[in-house]
Amino acid sequence: MPLPPPNTPTIPLHVIEARSLDAWLDAADARPRAWVEAMGFRAGLGEVVCLPDEEGGIAAALVGWGTPEARARDRFHLAAAADRLPPHHYQLVLPPDLEIDPALETLGWHLGQYRFQRYKASDAPQPVLTCPDTVDTTRLAAIERGASLCFDLINTPARDMGPEALEQAFRKVATACGAEATVLSGHAALEAENFPMIAAVGAAATQEPRLLDMRWGRPDAPTVTLVGKGVCFDTGGLNIKPGASMGLMKKDMGGAATALGLAQTIMELGLDLRLRVLIPAVENAISAPAFRPGDILPSRKGLSVEVNNTDAEGRLVLADALALADEENPDLMISLATLTGAARVALGPDVPPFFTDDEDLAAALAAAARRVADPLWRLPFWDPYEPMIEPGIADLDNAPKGGMAGSITAALFLRRFVGSDRSYAHFDIYGWTPSPKPGRPKGGAYQAARALLDVLEARAWKRT
Repeated sequence: MPLPPPNTPTIPLHVIEARSLDAWLDAADARPRAWVEAMGFRAGLGEVVCLPDEEGGIAAALVGWGTPEARARDRFHLAAAADRLPPHHYQLVLPPDLEIDPALETLGWHLGQYRFQRYKASDAPQPVLTCPDTVDTTRLAAIERGASLCFDLINTPARDMGPEALEQAFRKVATACGAEATVLSGHAALEAENFPMIAAVGAAATQEPRLLDMRWGRPDAPTVTLVGKGVCFDTGGLNIKPGASMGLMKKDMGGAATALGLAQTIMELGLDLRLRVLIPAVENAISAPAFRPGDILPSRKGLSVEVNNTDAEGRLVLADALALADEENPDLMISLATLTGAARVALGPDVPPFFTDDEDLAAALAAAARRVADPLWRLPFWDPYEPMIEPGIADLDNAPKGGMAGSITAALFLRRFVGSDRSYAHFDIYGWTPSPKPGRPKGGAYQAARALLDVLEARAWKRT
């Protein structure tokens, strides 16, 4: 999180609600009042006006905070103002009676300043915000770094972010945070160590499939395992995707990117957890060794899986990783995956569904999502749909016919690889912001991670 060097002059940035504008004008001197009125500033949400000083510079800036009704329609409102301000250093000034979370708005400001710079020259300078002393900038900076890591990983094309590069990023985080990282790489090694579905999905790619495994924290601390889907590119396999559907498939490792960004933040903040991160890293490619529709695959858990669509590969690699995680009986298991288009049809790109049978965890996640403006919506593990994932010829079907309840049946599939007494939640994220919004640049998205961090910091989950 960029902060101005010591003794850097800052410009006061006053946040004003629409209903408070007249009172502000009445208290102002004649010149700034006349300027604000001449500029037509009415304190609409995100509206900005800069007040000139006598030397032609900027004496102060005003940001409109609008109305409660306008604010309810989005989040990160200061981030919208950041895009309209000249590139100077600003000091946030809040009236005492204003309902605003300065930490959240400062974070949104800085998240909105993210730019993916790997393939282009540097952008123009950006405005920098200094927040009140009451804000924990160390914590915000750790969250921002985790989000930026996630953004960078998702935004990088598959040519430069295959399983090998994802492993390198994984090891870099582990080294920087003092974690232990191990990697099981290659089709033969995965088969030998009983990860047959990870091996099968990645068999056709030039870069070998692998399972990334990271451990960190005090051994007798509460145990939390994050499992992220690391499909670095998804052609759909032999059930090849149409070109329009393949265009964004560099983001199909968004679950892995989110898990890694969250893990980095957890470790930087030093949460008292025993953390494990598992990422099955593969490319779902097309060549002679590709797994086929109609194949029946064994799994680590011993359940057989009929492949009715090779484009439903994410749940296969996650299942082997979840089975491994389950063997240690962690206090909390989380899976993060760009798993189904059905979730997008149901809730759109901004609101990921989550699934859990743990009512305490569900309540904690819902409350955290509201508190930190990281939207989530609970969908059910709907038991009456269980027969839809039971094909008859095998224990499980990876792609039930009919196209109904696709996000739920995918979640039910994953739940089969987790013990029934576990505290477990699955997040079907999109991992992408289709068009820029305040605090959310176009491109890779960091979804569910901040809500999860809030829950983990409070230890607000059920211990088994």
